[in-house]
Amino acid sequence: MDRSAERPGRLGVGIIGAGKVGAVLGAALRAAGHGIVGVSAISQQSKDRAESLLPGIPILEIPELVERSELVLLAVPDDALSQLVSGLAQTGAWQLGQLVAHTSGRFGVGVLAPVREAGAIPLAIHPAMTFSGLSMDLARLTDCSFGVTADPAMLPIAQALVVEMGAEPVPIAEADRALYHAALAHGANHLVTLVAQSSELLEKIGVPQPERLLGPLLRASLENALASGENALTGPVARGDSGTVQAHVQALAESSAEILTAYQAMAKSTALRAVARDKLSAAQVAEITQALEGEL
Repeated sequence: MDRSAERPGRLGVGIIGAGKVGAVLGAALRAAGHGIVGVSAISQQSKDRAESLLPGIPILEIPELVERSELVLLAVPDDALSQLVSGLAQTGAWQLGQLVAHTSGRFGVGVLAPVREAGAIPLAIHPAMTFSGLSMDLARLTDCSFGVTADPAMLPIAQALVVEMGAEPVPIAEADRALYHAALAHGANHLVTLVAQSSELLEKIGVPQPERLLGPLLRASLENALASGENALTGPVARGDSGTVQAHVQALAESSAEILTAYQAMAKSTALRAVARDKLSAAQVAEITQALEGEL
């Protein structure tokens, strides 16, 4: 339900970047009762997205947007963030007491040093979810966590903004932001790659709609892993079945060198983690390693 009609907006929010993240978070802040003063959008796709998720909100040039906002939300690509912040600082755009939050997973508040120097308040609020840029993302925020970083005195502000959007704030130390982001990218992005590789192999042997075969298996594996961690591990590596691993390596060598490399890397890592938890003996791991290298 849009609660903006129940109470006046408490902050005037400007959204820089009407991409999938910026438009959705802007809509969430609007639903929480904040007033959206404007949004920046360059491409037609961004303008259409802003019109869909933030109807009636004007599209403004960035300097005017910053001037009119009490909270500026920077939803731009990681590599563009530092230059944008510094460029606005050089024009004297940042204002004393203004809240400036970015949505980058990679950075904490260090990248917002020019904001701090101008007397504004830097915040980092990164949503740990993928976005479609559609209204259904608003409902998904309720199951989402945000990695938040801020100066200790300002951390409650970042946390409150996240809670108002319906999500859960998770404090991340400034020095840990890169590792935090690596963890999310390793899990989410590489999961997509693994699914694509598995689908490719099934397609090569003529399996129609491989996603239908993989879907139940992968969903159950993910749910079990989240619930039970590495105790949920099954398969030939966990069983020490080096003969099966060797057969996999031989089949993959004939099918895809790229996928073979990925399989070998993940299987070796799986074996090492299994022996560290007393799930495999050192002898079993040695056999698995030989099988992976084609030396069994």
